Amino acid sequence: MIPFLDLSQYWAFISERQLLFDPDVGRLLIADPVAFFVDELGVFSVFGQAGITLAMGLAGTILGFPLALLFGVLGSERVTPFPLNFVFRGTMSAIRSIPALVWALILIPLAGLGPAAATLAIAIDTIGNLGRLFTDELEEISDGPIEAMETTGANRPQTITFGMLSQVTTPYIAWTLYIFEINVRIAVSLGVIGAGGLGQILDVQQGLFQFTNAMATLLCIFLLIISVELFSQRTRARLRADEEPMGLRELIVGLPRRLVESLSK
Repeated sequence: MIPFLDLSQYWAFISERQLLFDPDVGRLLIADPVAFFVDELGVFSVFGQAGITLAMGLAGTILGFPLALLFGVLGSERVTPFPLNFVFRGTMSAIRSIPALVWALILIPLAGLGPAAATLAIAIDTIGNLGRLFTDELEEISDGPIEAMETTGANRPQTITFGMLSQVTTPYIAWTLYIFEINVRIAVSLGVIGAGGLGQILDVQQGLFQFTNAMATLLCIFLLIISVELFSQRTRARLRADEEPMGLRELIVGLPRRLVESLSK
């Protein structure tokens, strides 16, 4: 037994509230695979409340990616001449100036208080953050492939696609994974205002002064974020030769700092 930690009570609450696993949805995988993968979205709901948080982060990333790519490419002076490119840069800066939590509050009249508003808020936040990373990455590409494309008589769209974007495909994937990692943490914080998932469970238990249950929820949040960050960091390390894989100890010890950094974005 670990002092000050009642693991049996933690596990009882996690199982009762289905914070990490929903057995009813899990049984669908055997009884009705179609319902598991389609009707009930069991891929996420099988993880209970943690699945809701994970789904918000992933859906927000997917929804925000197309506009982030568009704004990120058009915001580069290599693609759009100054000052037209500043229109897109300015839009991304304006989006980044408003935290995702405030975006969620703004979107509540449109989508209601729940996962939908949180997902849209994360998507908007993704446009600003990921788009800016795309722009900065595009500014650092070499001129050789671009000049080679222009020499062969390629038009402007072909030059952008095959001469510019082909150089940043791997960094773009790596940055998208990094933003997904941040978005899952943001989804936790948005749950505090009623968006659902683990964040909402934590807020409710704190409001009821059930600190044992709140601690159990915090452990689930910790496990979810560590799992997502481990997946993202390992994948990015394989994609980017200049990034060393982070060890499990460093991943856990540095989590509070990275969590504060992501919430401040």
